[in-house]
Amino acid sequence: MPAVTGLFVVVLLFALAAPLVLYALIRSEHDQGVETDRETAERMARRDTDDDRRVR
Repeated sequence: MPAVTGLFVVVLLFALAAPLVLYALIRSEHDQGVETDRETAERMARRDTDDDRRVR
């Protein structure tokens, strides 16, 4: 029975810690982002596309 109790405690700690770790990872990713205005963002998005593949 002590092994089952120990396993339950480990699973419980993981269940409580996992959302906090995910939140911290997402928050750190957000802090690294570059904020731009709409015009600059559109220009950057157009630069990422391949103009040769567009159908005209």
